[in-house]
Amino acid sequence: MSRLAKLLSIVGISALSLALSGCSFFISDAQSRPDGNQNADAVSVLRLGYFANLTHAPALVAVERGLFETKLKPLGIALEPTVFNAGPDAVTALLAGSLDIAYLGPNPTINAYTVSNGSAVRVIAGSTSGGAALVVSKDITQISQLAGKTLATPQLGNTQDVALRYFLKTHGLSTDKTGSGDVSILPQSNAEGLSAFLLGHTAGAWVPEPWVSAYVKAGAQVLVNESDLWPNHEFINTNVVVRSEFLQKYPAVVAAFLAAHLDSLDFIAKQPAQAQKIVADKIGEVTGSKQDSSVIASAWKNVAFGFDPLAKTLAVSADHAVAVGLLAPQLVKDVGGFGDLYNLDLLNAELRSRNLKPVD
Repeated sequence: MSRLAKLLSIVGISALSLALSGCSFFISDAQSRPDGNQNADAVSVLRLGYFANLTHAPALVAVERGLFETKLKPLGIALEPTVFNAGPDAVTALLAGSLDIAYLGPNPTINAYTVSNGSAVRVIAGSTSGGAALVVSKDITQISQLAGKTLATPQLGNTQDVALRYFLKTHGLSTDKTGSGDVSILPQSNAEGLSAFLLGHTAGAWVPEPWVSAYVKAGAQVLVNESDLWPNHEFINTNVVVRSEFLQKYPAVVAAFLAAHLDSLDFIAKQPAQAQKIVADKIGEVTGSKQDSSVIASAWKNVAFGFDPLAKTLAVSADHAVAVGLLAPQLVKDVGGFGDLYNLDLLNAELRSRNLKPVD
């Protein structure tokens, strides 16, 4: 079977690319937006952003099972979900005020926090750790063989893009934003990246699950499992991030959202088979392409879902972004570190109500 034929059987790439390219911000009517002229009871919509990735399973499960609506409806709040391809686009929506809460990777979170001088966003919970890797063609067995090759990442400046650039830098291989250097990096959607790999246009990619497993099924191999690069094999992949203004004005809405988030994590832990089916079906619904259950099952083994945001690993990710020139060190200096990025009071209150240990 040709590489392209394999692709069509795995993810239905044509439909997938078209569906993802059609995703856009859905901005509510101004009357439903929280703003300075409304009181805490006036907001009627919570605008949520997330990705059609396995690493965003808590969002996918909660949306499908109506968990957010169950918690928000008593407050008179409707849920307005929007699917994004990668973090930088979701950050743009957050900073523009057209999104209230988002499931977001560490580097886009860092960018939103630093460019706003520490004012725009707060991390209110963790969601997913692990689940990212460098996958390459099977003829590449050594890191040195990456020289002269082209690799894909989901988007310039997203978490996997930073991870790849930093990894290459630590092994003496240069990159730059123009796609040149010792290794050329081509940021594009995960679907487009897999298509490019199968057509022989790239040698591989640094991607999140389930794309790691999709690449492997398509004939790639894992050269670097990112979990192996971190102490205790733990690093934050996805956090829950809220606009600071929304959190300040509507804490009861945020608390209700977090209760649903924890319900989703609980369901995933207790009903993994059902959760996998939901995730596969939801990704298929968003992309217009049926997902391979074996790919989802394989990917599931490489991630961990939990409410701890693993704050120390985010700070390390910031250092990596600075090292590869994707984050200005002055911005980090201006915000004085990332301690104020976290507001876990509402999460910890909900954890205590469930007799669970609060997050430090």
